[in-house]
Amino acid sequence: MSDLLNIVCQTLDEKQAENIVTIDMRSVNPYSDYYVVCTAKNVRHAMSLCEFCDEEAEKNGYQVRLREGDRESTWILLDLNEVVIHIFTSEARDFYRLERLWADLPQEQYQVEAE
Repeated sequence: MSDLLNIVCQTLDEKQAENIVTIDMRSVNPYSDYYVVCTAKNVRHAMSLCEFCDEEAEKNGYQVRLREGDRESTWILLDLNEVVIHIFTSEARDFYRLERLWADLPQEQYQVEAE
């Protein structure tokens, strides 16, 4: 797991994102190595998750390339170059089914490692 991917997944987990899944995009995407897909409890929680990931990435020397979505969005995208984060509300995630779109690529459910 790359350092940035680890930072993102740990931050999402600590801030109570649900069902965190990583998708290895290296074989099909020259711009990003991983997609991270997670579920927020509501639109306010989604925006908070985005802001926390943004802050942690920048604190560790990574820059945000693009941020899509606003305070009322049910899908927020945060592009950190090698890692792209997709934060959905439950309803939006069920509707867009991003994991199914990339079902042929390696995917992992994020699990907190035992200390």
